[in-house]
Amino acid sequence: MSALIIFALLLVLLVTGMPVSIALGLTVLTFLFTMTSVPIESVAMKLFSGLESFEIMAIPFFILAGNFLTHGGVARRMINFASSMVGHWHGGLALAGVLACALFAAVSGSSPATVVAIGSIILPAMVKQGYPKRFGAGVITTSGALGILIPPSIVMVMYSVTTNTSVGKLFMAGVVPGIMLAFFLGLTTWVLAKKHNYPRMVRSTWKERLQAFRESAWGLLLIVIVMGGIYTGVFTPTEAAAMAAVYAFIIAVFVYKDLKLRQVGKVLLDSAAMSAMLLYIITNAILFSFLMTSEQIPQAMASWIIGQGLGVVSFLLVVNVLLLVAGNFMEPSSIVLIMAPILFPVAMKLGIDPVHFGILIVVNMEVGMCHPPVGLNLYVASGVAKMGISELTVAVMPWLLTMLGFLMLVTYVPQISLWLPNLIYS
Repeated sequence: MSALIIFALLLVLLVTGMPVSIALGLTVLTFLFTMTSVPIESVAMKLFSGLESFEIMAIPFFILAGNFLTHGGVARRMINFASSMVGHWHGGLALAGVLACALFAAVSGSSPATVVAIGSIILPAMVKQGYPKRFGAGVITTSGALGILIPPSIVMVMYSVTTNTSVGKLFMAGVVPGIMLAFFLGLTTWVLAKKHNYPRMVRSTWKERLQAFRESAWGLLLIVIVMGGIYTGVFTPTEAAAMAAVYAFIIAVFVYKDLKLRQVGKVLLDSAAMSAMLLYIITNAILFSFLMTSEQIPQAMASWIIGQGLGVVSFLLVVNVLLLVAGNFMEPSSIVLIMAPILFPVAMKLGIDPVHFGILIVVNMEVGMCHPPVGLNLYVASGVAKMGISELTVAVMPWLLTMLGFLMLVTYVPQISLWLPNLIYS
């Protein structure tokens, strides 16, 4: 009964158009103070202890690093390097966009930032070369979603905070799925480009490729610093995020010199505003998780699902459907913070690995970012490409179907996610 009241209240508030974070907070406070005898002190203590998590500090640092890189010319150099490597294949510039998105995702941790940084440069170039705008927009919208799968990933940090799963293991678990999805998106792009005979670029010489690599090396080195530092145990994921922010500032301002010192203040303010928004959502999600736990709703759901005889295969299918439906109404951070505390205990009772379950959720979030009505990447790409949402929805369909197929693969072949973290942490 408690669960029905809580979710009905939350749904009513969301239907009114209220922001998810505020709807969560109001739902919790209304239920706690009218239908329970939970003392206000325990709510305050839970809120404080929840935000005290060291991993949460990684979020503003990764956001800051991503913003420095977006404004610092790193994206342009990565596109030049990617073009020199794959530009001579069918749909070469589009393939370069996929590769550049994968590389930029590995240093930014944000899908919208990847779409803006890569899309704003490569889309005009694709149209100029003779590609249909719809094709280019479809490539960038879906490839930009790699930003939350290829580590570092802000969404993975949120899942870690919510479920107490190792951030380091999650980052390592995202490497192989991220590379595989980039390959499948590139394959879809190549097949379509070959079918429609889209333009190819002149093959670059090895000297030109080496020059392009040298120019982009400072940005690419950030991948080595973050992942290498975590892998070797030199620093924690949170410390890696701080290192990434400092390094991104140095290369953007003093090495590439594309970001002027007078512009740093604006980057800091933008990063602070985005961080505050995410931390506010996390604050209310912590309260929501506290309410779920105090009412023993996850435990009751776990017992009910197991009582229905649902095995691992059926449960994971239900989770995928539930998360894909949620992706129609909410953005990724909200879905993770609301759904993870409910679904995670059930997954643990069924013996599902917490790291594999995290990657499964992240891939679902990727799909959700690329379809309407609230797909964040759709809106960002719509602004970059100057296209309507309905037209863009049709444009992304081939790549979206590829992502759904990949979701099924990741769901039922856990070794794709677990092979690398098991190898490293064993």
